[in-house]
Amino acid sequence: MSLPPPSTDPDASANPYQVLNQTPPLSDFNAFTCDAALTDGVARCGAAWALPQLAEYGKRTGSAEVTRWGFEANEFKPRFASHDRYGRRIDLVEYHESYHRLMSMAMTAGIHSAPWVTPRAGAHVARAALVYLQAQVDAGHGCPLTMTFAAVPALNVAPELGREWLPKILANGYDPRNVPHTQKTALTIGMGMTEKQGGSDVRANTTTARSIGWDAGLDLYELVGHKWFTSAPMCDAFLMLAQAPGGLSCFLVPRWRPDGHKNGIEVQRLKNKMGNVSNASSEIELRNAFGWRVGDEGRGVRTIMEMVAMTRFDCMLGSAASQRQGVAQAIHHATHRRAFGEALVRQPLMRNVLADLQLEVEGSLAIALRMARALDRPGDDRERLLLRIGLPVGKYWICKRSPQHAYEAMECLGGNGVIEDFITARLYRDAPINAIWEGSGNVQALDVLRALSKNPDVLEAWFAELDKGLGDDAALDDAVARLKSGLADTDDAQYRARELVDQLALTMQASLLVQAGNAAVADAFIASRLATRNDRNYGSLPRRLDIDAIIARGDPRQA
Repeated sequence: MSLPPPSTDPDASANPYQVLNQTPPLSDFNAFTCDAALTDGVARCGAAWALPQLAEYGKRTGSAEVTRWGFEANEFKPRFASHDRYGRRIDLVEYHESYHRLMSMAMTAGIHSAPWVTPRAGAHVARAALVYLQAQVDAGHGCPLTMTFAAVPALNVAPELGREWLPKILANGYDPRNVPHTQKTALTIGMGMTEKQGGSDVRANTTTARSIGWDAGLDLYELVGHKWFTSAPMCDAFLMLAQAPGGLSCFLVPRWRPDGHKNGIEVQRLKNKMGNVSNASSEIELRNAFGWRVGDEGRGVRTIMEMVAMTRFDCMLGSAASQRQGVAQAIHHATHRRAFGEALVRQPLMRNVLADLQLEVEGSLAIALRMARALDRPGDDRERLLLRIGLPVGKYWICKRSPQHAYEAMECLGGNGVIEDFITARLYRDAPINAIWEGSGNVQALDVLRALSKNPDVLEAWFAELDKGLGDDAALDDAVARLKSGLADTDDAQYRARELVDQLALTMQASLLVQAGNAAVADAFIASRLATRNDRNYGSLPRRLDIDAIIARGDPRQA
């Protein structure tokens, strides 16, 4: 059989792998200056002084280099070695160098320390913006950053212990070496609460602690037991709960004993998680592990809740950051991708979806920054009361909304969205984690009810803040009236807890957006979340909204 000669027609020999109509990567952009919700919110909540610093940091987090670090930290997951080659127990978790680069970048910027080291008006707001920018690169390394930051209020309960540990905890540096804390100038702190038989019910913990003496004003103990989830197991020490003779108590348990020997903390395995994979989460056993008591015996939950409140706050920020990254990717893709003869971003139904996704970010960031502003006013009783339910309400709502948001953003990219080379696939895998960690949705909702029943002033503070946004929109006014009626009805309150917290969150978000003064955002948020049913899919916005203005606020190329 003879074949004809190859065609000499240049069109016939065109490159079959020519790439057309594919979106370029979103990189080398300023993640701060392009984010109108963030820049407006930081200034509004009292941290305008931080705008230049945040602009510099946004340029860094939006760079191609730092974006690559986030991908590498997730592609090359942490590896665990229980023993060295000679059979000695080492309990070593090794991370990819890009994970360490992200940690160093964040700790040098003071994400773990700034409001404690330099308390000033807007310090927590500025720090919240840094967390929000950092978390858009990678969620996993935020875990040790958050726990280190959150450990400070708990350790303040034990001044003698704090004098030794806090200077290194608050140092703006990063030292990942596997050496005793006495040989380092910068430390990270973890947390160990959850046990396999109790989960969120920490009072069911079975780990025990026995006193072994007293030294330099510190009570010394040894702990025996297990912890079902201990994330970031290479932290230099962990705040842990254990049953002491006087009841459930809190302890600071170092990875190395004061004499320089390895402490009795043995990692059994790393959890094989669906998401948050750059962060190692482990099961550990405590075999006569040395520790110092923090606070009084029997007061462990109260002591460690100082830490949990801060970690819940960072869960809010992390999930809001995930939403922001998702909508930025979706708008960027829709701007460059053409279908049916026109750019996706100009097509009405896609515009509906994109604007709706951006509205979610606006509401999430508004309530998160408002809580940051309350943290900046520790001496204000009204702000303290606002935080008491604002943290569980915000943690519940923002984290609960993120998985569907991540899915919708992923769908905007079509088939590319589910490929691991694109960050949207990672956002989707990571999205459920914050909703479960630091207390699942039910735990948060019941905590809100507990706070309301113990102190009616909490609700008064909440409605005082809500009232600042009332009077201009009948739908918001009606929603707040329904909320008051629902809270006044105490029948089956636990059964209805999620419904009540949903409305606490939505009305507060709407009020804060009204107060912010952007009519396009506030009107659309209320029209889509309060004036109509809120159990709707994204992309179901009503007509006659300023869609152009909303999408422009989320466009990552706008500065």
